Amino acid sequence: MDRSRWLWLDGRMTEGFDDTTRRLMNLIEANWDERTPIHAASRFYDVEGRDPAAWFADYEWADLGDLAGRDVLHLQCHLGTETAAFAQRGARTVGLDLSGAAVAEARRIATRAGLDIEYVHANVYDAPAALGDRRFDVIYTGKGALCYLPDLGRWADVIRRLLRPGGRVYVVEFHPVLTSLGLVPGNGDGRELVLRNDCLAGRGPIELDATRTYTDGPALSTSTTSYEWAHGLGEVVTALVDAGITVTRLRESGTLPWPRWPHMVPTDDGWWRLPDDAPRIPLFYALLGQS
Repeated sequence: MDRSRWLWLDGRMTEGFDDTTRRLMNLIEANWDERTPIHAASRFYDVEGRDPAAWFADYEWADLGDLAGRDVLHLQCHLGTETAAFAQRGARTVGLDLSGAAVAEARRIATRAGLDIEYVHANVYDAPAALGDRRFDVIYTGKGALCYLPDLGRWADVIRRLLRPGGRVYVVEFHPVLTSLGLVPGNGDGRELVLRNDCLAGRGPIELDATRTYTDGPALSTSTTSYEWAHGLGEVVTALVDAGITVTRLRESGTLPWPRWPHMVPTDDGWWRLPDDAPRIPLFYALLGQS
């Protein structure tokens, strides 16, 4: 891998991106700043009432193992709803997010819950500099994070720099199959899905201009434009392997922590799946790697 093309200035990897990509990342940050108060007040996140552990599948805890006394970093943590679960399990926990508004809200949520969590405001590509080149036993990321990253090679290199020798990275993400599917417009029973989006990278950033976020609550009024990049599962695995990470486990799951489509049905553990008469398809994946 040719890392000479990745420009580090004062430890900031974002300086290696062109002006257009940095502008898009600034627009993403502004969009998430405006989303934050809506999300913090939403029934979807229910930051006062929902147990942070409810955002996790049982297999996630099995893969992560005992976190007590471990240094855990949660990249792209948003409100810290999942970050809190690591602190509850005895980890020395740090959350990092692009949005300054989200970091401020995450700090308030942790304080109200009596949890000792450090939150850092930084672009994920600048994480090594923002964290003073600290090292971690576990790095966790996912559930809608990777689509906001323009370059997975640089992201994987950040993870390599932040992991201690023998440390683990755990990526839990929406499966590319899920992100490629959408309901057929005007379909009579509202159950038929069709391919609507890319499963693989190659077309560059996708511009999204929407006044509503994925939660309940009021509309956005100013920073409505955001950008996403498609990333195939093979791209994620290859980026980590090229960075020197050994992939030790890859799970695919047919359940989600919330109903993506109206015809999904609840599972016994409070998650959601497609009904029995629908094809069995992967909706989530969980990748465990080791430095």
